[in-house]
Amino acid sequence: MSLTTHHCLLTPGKVELATLKAIYRGGVTLALDETSRNRIQQASATVAAIVKEGKVTYGINTGFGKLAQTTIPTERLAELQRNLVLSHSVGLGDLLPDDVVRVIMATKVISLARGHSGIRIELVDGLIALFNAGIMPCIPEKGSVGASGDLAPLAHLSLMLLGEGEVRVKGKLIPATEGLALAGLQPFVLGPKEGLALLNGTQVSTALALRGLFEGENVFAAGLVAGALSLEAIKGSIKPFDHRIHEARGQQGQIEVAAAVSSLLEGSEILVSHANCGRVQDPYSIRCVPQVMGACLDNLNHAAKVLQIEANAASDNPLVFTDTGEVISGGNFHAEPVAFAADIIALAIAEIGAISERRLALMLDTGLSGLPPFLVNDGGVNSGFMIAQVTAAALASENKSLAHPGSVDSLPTSANQEDHVSMATYAARRLGAMCFNTAAVVGIEAMAAAQGIDFIRPLQSSPLLEQILATIRERVPYLEKDRLMAPDIEQMRLWAGADQWPEAIAALLPARAH
Repeated sequence: MSLTTHHCLLTPGKVELATLKAIYRGGVTLALDETSRNRIQQASATVAAIVKEGKVTYGINTGFGKLAQTTIPTERLAELQRNLVLSHSVGLGDLLPDDVVRVIMATKVISLARGHSGIRIELVDGLIALFNAGIMPCIPEKGSVGASGDLAPLAHLSLMLLGEGEVRVKGKLIPATEGLALAGLQPFVLGPKEGLALLNGTQVSTALALRGLFEGENVFAAGLVAGALSLEAIKGSIKPFDHRIHEARGQQGQIEVAAAVSSLLEGSEILVSHANCGRVQDPYSIRCVPQVMGACLDNLNHAAKVLQIEANAASDNPLVFTDTGEVISGGNFHAEPVAFAADIIALAIAEIGAISERRLALMLDTGLSGLPPFLVNDGGVNSGFMIAQVTAAALASENKSLAHPGSVDSLPTSANQEDHVSMATYAARRLGAMCFNTAAVVGIEAMAAAQGIDFIRPLQSSPLLEQILATIRERVPYLEKDRLMAPDIEQMRLWAGADQWPEAIAALLPARAH
C-alpha cells in the first residue's frame, strides 16, 4: 500500500491507520491494487457457478436471517437483492458527516476486495468512482445494533448504487440518480449475493470508532501539553517524571508519557527557579500524569490495533472461498471487537478529561497553586476562570455517563435468530460527543495554564512550551478583567482538537502518519 498526498492505492489486508486517517481528513482518491481485482473476479465467478448449478446456498438463492430456509427461484434473485436493500433502509437521525462516510466507503471497498464476498468488480469500481467524485451516500446515524453487520446504515449506503434516495455533494443533497451520473454511472441491478455483501459488515461501527481514535489522539496530545503547562503554572515538581520511577514499574505507556513530558519541559527557566523550594509532593493530577495518561495511551494503542485489523477484514456473510468453491456461513459481521475497542477508547477519553479538569481546579485554588484566586486580578469584582471550570466540570461529568460500556448491552433481533448483539455502532458513535467534551475541558485547562504562567513572568518556560503558549495567545488574549469567555473556550476547544503537536508527543500517537 502506498500513500501520496492525493492518491491512495489500497492493498486490502494491509491498509495502515495512517492511510485511513488521510481518508478521514479528505483530499485523497482511491484505487485498488491489481491482485485484489483478480480476487474479486474469482469470487464472483464462484457465485455465478453456484447459481448456474442450482445449488441451494444461503445468501445466494435463499431468504435471509429467519427466512434462510426459503429457496428463491433464479428468475427472482435480482428482486431478492433489491428488496433486501430497500427493506433494510430504516435508519433515523442526523446524517453521518462526510469524514466518517469517506471511511465507511473506503473500508467497504477494502472488505469486498478481500475476495470473499462474491460481488462483481463493477460494483466495487462503482463505489470507488463515487468516492473519487465526492458523491457521499446519505447515511442516518441511528438504527444499527452491530450484529448482522451495520445493516440499516449500510443499506442506506447501498441505496445510491440502485439510484434510490439522495446523495450529498459538497454538502448539498441531490437525487441519487444525479449523483451516479456525475460519477459516470447508471443505477445498478444487483446480482446474486450482492445486496447481502453490501449490507453485511462492520464498516459503519468501525469508521465511527476510527473517528473516535483519531480525535481521541488529538485530545490525548493536547492533554499532555496542557498538563505540562499546568505543572509550570503551579511551579510543580519534575521529579515524578524521572525515568527510573517508570522503568521500575514497566508499563510501556507510562514510560513513554513520562519521557515525552520531560522533553516538553527541557530548558525551562521556571523549573530551575524553584529547584530548591522544598516542595515535596504535588497533587495526583500533576504527579501521576505518566501513570494516568500512560494507561490512556495503552488503551488507545490496543484499540488502534483492533480497528486496523477490522478495517482490513472480510466481515460480511456468507464468505466465498474460491480455492474449494465453498460458500460458508459464519458470523464475522458481529462487531464485538469494535464494541470493545470503542469502549476502551471511551474510557481513555473520559479519563483525559477527568484529570484535566482536576488540574484546572487546582490552578484556581490559590491555597494549592500559589496563584491569584481564579486566575484574575481584582478578584471579587472579577470572577476570572471560576465559571469556566464549572463548564469543564459539567463536560467531564457528562463523559462519565457516556463512558458506560456499550458492549455489555444486547437486545435480540430477527425473531431471536440474532439473539446476541454488540451495540458497537452506538458504542463508537458516542465517541464523537466525548471527544468534543474532552477537547473543551483540555482547552480550558490550557487557557488557564497560560494565564497562570503569565502571572509568573518574566520567567520563561521551555522553548517548546513557549511556542505553544504563543499559539494559545494567538487564539485567546490574557484575561485582564472579566469578558465574554464562550468564544475563547470554543477557540481552545478547536486548539485541543488540532493535529499539530511537538514531535515528542506526535511520536506517541498510534495513527501517526510516518
